[in-house]
Amino acid sequence: GCLSGGATRHVLRLLTDLMALWRMMMMPPKYQLLALLAFAVAMVFLENQIQKLEESRGKLERAIARHEVRAVDDRHIQEGAREVQADEEEDIVVIYNRVPKTASTSFTNIAYDLCSKNHYHVLHINTTKNNPVMSLQDQIRFVKNVTSWKEMKPAFYHGHVSFLDFTKFGVPKKPIYINIIRDPIERLVSYYYFLRFGDDYRPGLRRRKQGDKKTFDECVAAGGSDCAPEKLWLQIPFFCGHYSECWNIGSHWALEQAKYNLVNEYMLVGVTEELEDFVMMLEAALPRFFKGATELYRTGKKSHLRKTSEKKPPTKESIARLQQSAIWKMENEFYEFALEQFQFARAHAVREKDGELYLLAQNFFYEKIYPKTT
Repeated sequence: GCLSGGATRHVLRLLTDLMALWRMMMMPPKYQLLALLAFAVAMVFLENQIQKLEESRGKLERAIARHEVRAVDDRHIQEGAREVQADEEEDIVVIYNRVPKTASTSFTNIAYDLCSKNHYHVLHINTTKNNPVMSLQDQIRFVKNVTSWKEMKPAFYHGHVSFLDFTKFGVPKKPIYINIIRDPIERLVSYYYFLRFGDDYRPGLRRRKQGDKKTFDECVAAGGSDCAPEKLWLQIPFFCGHYSECWNIGSHWALEQAKYNLVNEYMLVGVTEELEDFVMMLEAALPRFFKGATELYRTGKKSHLRKTSEKKPPTKESIARLQQSAIWKMENEFYEFALEQFQFARAHAVREKDGELYLLAQNFFYEKIYPKTT
């Protein structure tokens, strides 16, 4: 290492004494002056070199200190980035505004089964009399709860509530919406028998129409209200939202708004008829919530837990009669639109091989990254 200032002076004094002794002992008097001059020049040169070494050492120490400071700053930045990423992963809210009789209970049970393992909360939105439209003050309360209830995040909310646009309330971050829809006539038939016979989920619970033994076909033939085309009008308003026109039966504006929301506000909308594909795609897109969902759906006892009892398929005549209505045509148009969107997303995410579905690997990468890092 470099000599300190005190050590340097000590060495110089020692060298001076030795040189003086050497002059007296070895040199004739006439050369002593020249020797002293040469020695002085050498000492000045040596002192100058030592000073330069001292300055170089100081510069090196300052450079090392700056490097250490930068390393600490970089480490703090990296740790901060990791903390931000972790915070973002925790600050996720998924809302499943479930449409009745679309396999919603079966799907929700998957979320309940995974919440402890994947460390998130599941909350049921229980509205009075299952009213899918909230009052304005309840909308504000709900938005505030969802966005600021940090203790519950990450959170999975589910309930029979129509779509609610969070941007209207000035919140900085919107929740992730998902949903499932079903063939409109099949959904209505399932609901018709559910009201009369219940299901195998809560078989002892008395239903609203319990005791009415009339079949769906008999209801259609008699022009009953429980199987009227107006009862088909449900999936469109659920996606349309909290606007008065959404609930005007047969509204073309509501149909277009439902389509718009499905494409622009929902991360993914599946169909009851292809539920396993929907679960698989959710696991790939949102592993924070749905890691392990596909295997659970395939092997778990709750995969098809809720089945409506005493359900009889409608005849072709009953189906044809309902299909004559303008309401069915609009609800079916929306269903076909949703199905097309889902199948498009699935075609770019899932493949089938030997009867088994599997997800495609990542199909993009980054290149030509500038400026180059050293």
